[in-house]
Amino acid sequence: MDSEDGRRVLDPAQDGAALKALTHPLRLTLLGLLRQHGPATASELAARTGESSASTSYHLRVLAKYAFVTEAEHRDSRERRWKSVHDMTSWSNEAMRRSPGGSTILNALHRRQVEHLQRSLDRHEADLESGRLGQEWQEPSGVSDSMPRLTPESLAELWEVLQAKTDELTARDAGDPRAEQVVLFTAGLPLAPDPVAGQGRADASAAPDATDAGAPDAPAAGDAS
Repeated sequence: MDSEDGRRVLDPAQDGAALKALTHPLRLTLLGLLRQHGPATASELAARTGESSASTSYHLRVLAKYAFVTEAEHRDSRERRWKSVHDMTSWSNEAMRRSPGGSTILNALHRRQVEHLQRSLDRHEADLESGRLGQEWQEPSGVSDSMPRLTPESLAELWEVLQAKTDELTARDAGDPRAEQVVLFTAGLPLAPDPVAGQGRADASAAPDATDAGAPDAPAAGDAS
């Protein structure tokens, strides 16, 4: 189902094959590149990813089969250009976990997103070190984590507030030449009490990094970035 804001909402009961197709890391990368940079050929995407043209061409055809990408206007007749059909893909987590094999697909998609975060962090650090990003980006950029105690309703509200604020600021900065692509990674992962430790103590491995508080590159309090 398509929404008016350029988002494709997938129904796990009807779109299971399409969701499974997204679990392949190269397909997610190709789709992300088309959404970020616009139409491209299989050869151009191969150069960006380090894959062969045959591989990118095959995976683009799979994405096209499930209506994630489609052919764009060709500059010449030698090679097809591809473009993304939607700006974003979403689904219901609850419906996903109820569907056969849905939990496996959802877990795989989450891990693909975390891998994307690692690649983005590597590039961000390289861009700062090389000077491709100006010094004005050093203070507002960063990674932060916290562990508030929230109800399901409050966590759902937090997602809505973050999305609304992101949409507002994106629209405000649309015509500003200083604006750059920002990888905004958000996660809301409730943790059950540790059954071994008891007393409601969470697993120490999931505790926030103590070095984050007051770290020079940590976003200011309340910064959605």
